[in-house]
Amino acid sequence: MNVFLKAIEPENAPKALGPYSPAVKLGDFVYLSGQIPLDPKTGEIVGSTIEEQTHQVMKNIQAVLADMGLGLRHIVKTTIFMSDLANFDKLNEVYGSYLEEPYPARSCVQVARLPKDVLVEIECIVIDTLVYEKQLAAQEQGCGGGCSSCEGCC
Repeated sequence: MNVFLKAIEPENAPKALGPYSPAVKLGDFVYLSGQIPLDPKTGEIVGSTIEEQTHQVMKNIQAVLADMGLGLRHIVKTTIFMSDLANFDKLNEVYGSYLEEPYPARSCVQVARLPKDVLVEIECIVIDTLVYEKQLAAQEQGCGGGCSSCEGCC
């Protein structure tokens, strides 16, 4: 048992289909397992096109991150698995609509088959920077951090 590794199992994201966690956190690092276009409530595949499936995958990623108070801006690296790279431009359009610069690093590969025969699966590496963001905000407000006079800013 790894006492430093915390399993993340969000209520509003699809459940794992096997012996793995939807995400694990180790310190500031979060590793999201590959998300496929499953409806979190029904467990059914959402959509039949690459666009529909990519939207659902990105929503599932958002749900896993939201469970930890994080957002898509915390993603530093994605790996995208596609059943057909001919759909690359369509996937890129949807994927890019969810992200802002600086975009995460990314790899994209075509694979022979994905779970439940979906068209796309995306896994992510995330950095939880919330504590550092809070410290930076406190400094910008003139708080040196750790003081008792800064109600809620530190």
